[in-house]
Amino acid sequence: MSRLLITGGMGAIGKNVAAAAISKGFDVVVLDDFSSEGGGTLDKKVQVHKGSVEDHVLVEKLLKDSVEYVIHLAALFANQNSVDNPRADLSTNGLGSLNVAQMSAQVRIKRVVYASSSCVYENSNDALVETSEVGGFDTPYALTKYLGEKYFELYGHLDELNYSIVRIFNSYGPYEYPGKYRNVIPNFLKLAMNREPLPILGTGSETRDFTYVTDIAEGILLALMTPEAKGEIFNLGNGKETSVLELANAINEITGNSAGVEFHERRNWDHVTKRLSNIDKASAVLKYSPEVPFETGLENTYEWIKAEVG
Repeated sequence: MSRLLITGGMGAIGKNVAAAAISKGFDVVVLDDFSSEGGGTLDKKVQVHKGSVEDHVLVEKLLKDSVEYVIHLAALFANQNSVDNPRADLSTNGLGSLNVAQMSAQVRIKRVVYASSSCVYENSNDALVETSEVGGFDTPYALTKYLGEKYFELYGHLDELNYSIVRIFNSYGPYEYPGKYRNVIPNFLKLAMNREPLPILGTGSETRDFTYVTDIAEGILLALMTPEAKGEIFNLGNGKETSVLELANAINEITGNSAGVEFHERRNWDHVTKRLSNIDKASAVLKYSPEVPFETGLENTYEWIKAEVG
């Protein structure tokens, strides 16, 4: 049984990755500081260590404990949080990623997958491919997620680290509570359940590529286990765009919320009007094929929020 370390494993993506990995026969170990733990519980088979990826001694100790594979999800999430707390963002996303990359290279991990973000890309009217322009970083989070990519690439060159990078597009689904620094979908659902208007920051025509968390988890594991993924970058999205207004209207409909929406000024750092993934490379190399329709994923998320949050 192969031993897998998941950093940041208590979050929504981490818990779904852990569940999928166990189903594929992995022995799963989780490292998390519990700063942004999602709801639900991990399988009792999972060995959980409370601590930070910023602690290089702890990271090294865990990696030397018969770990063969690593999925590095740990990060200070996300854009607004990084604007409010840039030093913490740099410490977790920068130093933490350096620790995982360096120590994984030293102990000769068979494959490490680094979870990056679609926010590293420039604003574009086209579907984004892995060779699209990066830069124009609007937030510290965007900058430090790209910094993490460069650390893994560096140790791939310096020490032949066997790595893959996935750029995740707007994951959503169970195990994510609403909250100040959480994603738009759980926050919209909570507001709609309270019969409050949904705040749209901008015109509502802004689009995102919302991808259900189980599809993201499957893509990450494919990047981990596909030999041809070594040293490659992959988009993990749904390949379909949904406007923020369409999202808000769909949530109001499924929750029976008649309060509608309210329009507000866009945040001063948010210049992205369209974000759409091209997943041709992931489909061809990884055989990645997202399966959950947006409407189904939204219903599933609503049912989970009702059960967990009320």
